[in-house]
Amino acid sequence: QVQLVESGGGLVQPGGSLRLSCAASGSFFSIHVMGWYRQAPGKQRDVVATITSDFSTNYADSVKGRFTISRDNAKNTVYLQMNSLKPEDTAVYYCNAHVRTTRWGTVNGYWGQGTQVTVSS
Repeated sequence: QVQLVESGGGLVQPGGSLRLSCAASGSFFSIHVMGWYRQAPGKQRDVVATITSDFSTNYADSVKGRFTISRDNAKNTVYLQMNSLKPEDTAVYYCNAHVRTTRWGTVNGYWGQGTQVTVSS
């Protein structure tokens, strides 16, 4: 079993910053792509940023220049530094990881439980 546990959400004023963390635990062989997604009320879940095991990153256009994704492979943890936050960044943020649970097994996707980020004055 693989568990992803997020932390770091909360309420912040426009222009402020937050840092999200997501730690993977359980029994697995390797973690490949990790990423952050978000879902606002009444909207679909969209990708925010992804990072490969060799640290190649991609960002949604709406967050480029404001958000930074990073990971610590030794800690099986992915981070999302969010700066210059806007009200439209308000959403539940979900961590995602593509994990190979055994050496010769397939790669499967796992989700965290989500953490609320609210940007409001």
